[in-house]
Amino acid sequence: MEMTPRQRVLTAIAHQEPDRTPIQIYTTPEVEREIRAYFGDRDYMREFEVDFRFVSPAHIKPNKEPVPGQAERFYDEWGTGYSEVPNSAGGYYPEATDQPLGRLETMDEVENYAWPSPGDWDFSGIPAQIDQAGDHAVCYGHAGMPDIINGVGRGRGMERVLTDIITEDELGIAIIDHRVDYYYEWCRRGLEAGGGRIDILYLGEDLGCQNGPMMSPATFDSFFRPRIERFYRLGREYGCKVMMHSCGSTRRLQSRLIDMGLDVLDSVQPEPDEMDPEQLKAEFGDRLTYCGMISTQRTLPHGTVDDCRAEARHRLDVIGRGGGYIFCPAHCIQPDTPLQNVLAIYEEATGKRFM
Repeated sequence: MEMTPRQRVLTAIAHQEPDRTPIQIYTTPEVEREIRAYFGDRDYMREFEVDFRFVSPAHIKPNKEPVPGQAERFYDEWGTGYSEVPNSAGGYYPEATDQPLGRLETMDEVENYAWPSPGDWDFSGIPAQIDQAGDHAVCYGHAGMPDIINGVGRGRGMERVLTDIITEDELGIAIIDHRVDYYYEWCRRGLEAGGGRIDILYLGEDLGCQNGPMMSPATFDSFFRPRIERFYRLGREYGCKVMMHSCGSTRRLQSRLIDMGLDVLDSVQPEPDEMDPEQLKAEFGDRLTYCGMISTQRTLPHGTVDDCRAEARHRLDVIGRGGGYIFCPAHCIQPDTPLQNVLAIYEEATGKRFM
């Protein structure tokens, strides 16, 4: 029997066999424009049968405006300024080039900083967005929360943030906890506005790099776990499944994430050390659902159409067997990816033909 998208997603997360593997997609702006142009008036999310829809509040407090003539193109709510920097994939990334949190040197400066507030957002539109999502799986949140390393690093410098954590620097940790506390309340207000109709709380914290975790298990336990776990508990309080984005090699931390209550590990990359999809499925696949595993470092940008079809088919037939898998590229599809490769993997996932 055909399931609704919501039923399909929740069945897979429960490690049961859905009518087909749930489908998700993440793209860079350049790739999204290319896909939209290809499909024209047709909604590519519907063509690709994406089972997820995100809801969000409206930001009602203007951010700082760039000074005319300066390099920064825009500022975020934390006061960090960004410039558009070309990358090797043929696109542009907003890179933090004005880092005000790195200029805070005293606790008085930290406490007097113009921190954002959850009150800068209007949550009243969330119920209508949920209505519009229909029978899709409704997600709330984004990969940038609490996002301690990257999020604070953009405003303070990543090396300095990691040093703050290792040395237990009082000032640096106070800055980090401003971010954590802000996003905790942002989540709580959004989930409250959702009235129990949000299916998935979506979080993010990059815990791995290409060769292993970014921190020791002891540092994860003492510093990261208590700050992240409170978000997991919050999601549970509102009846949500909890999904967290984490790049890189996280295998040595996955048992901890499971113990903390994580349901879905998102943007799982197959290339880093110890991240072989079949080994992950065998070790943790009865307790943790994986989203991703379609290579955005190798297969999608550099493989043939047949290579992409073969990898997609393997993930669907092997990793997706018995549930516990969400079909998705391992990260945002980059601009150096041929469009036909993108179409090929979604042809395999949907059984349709786009080319």
